[in-house]
Amino acid sequence: AAVGAAAGAVLGAVMGGDAKSAVMGGLLGALVGGVIGHYYTDQKKTGADTAKKHDYDPAKGPLLKIEEASVIPQTVSPGDKLEMKMTYAVLTPKEEDQLGIAEKREIRLNGELVGNPEVKVSRKAGTYTSSVPLTLPDSAKKGLYVVVSTIQSDKLSDTIQTAFTVK
Repeated sequence: AAVGAAAGAVLGAVMGGDAKSAVMGGLLGALVGGVIGHYYTDQKKTGADTAKKHDYDPAKGPLLKIEEASVIPQTVSPGDKLEMKMTYAVLTPKEEDQLGIAEKREIRLNGELVGNPEVKVSRKAGTYTSSVPLTLPDSAKKGLYVVVSTIQSDKLSDTIQTAFTVK
């Protein structure tokens, strides 16, 4: 099991974005032996466009808001690959300011933590989509896996829940 846990904790290299970013965390229990793939991110909107969409008032300070999260595909079999995606807004009083952000994804089966990939990034104002691919082990247990996605920076955070089913 230790070998599987080590394989599950494989660090993902960054595809685009902050070169200091790498996936931390690993896979436990029902997902031991799976592999976390390469993290990637894409800026979808500028800070100005994001501020307009969220009717942002710079006087209120920084804002973090998850716009959507998904797991694609939602139904998989042991050994399959899936993508855990999250789109979120970052707003700062000055568009050039950057926030240090932790992107966390907790994966649970029947309430038990089975995965916790995390990426630390630095973002200026804008809307971003990030993705963490996961290849399930051939031994993945069947059931409903709940993915709790969180973005956090100092005192700011936002959380959203999605799920996938292993059949």
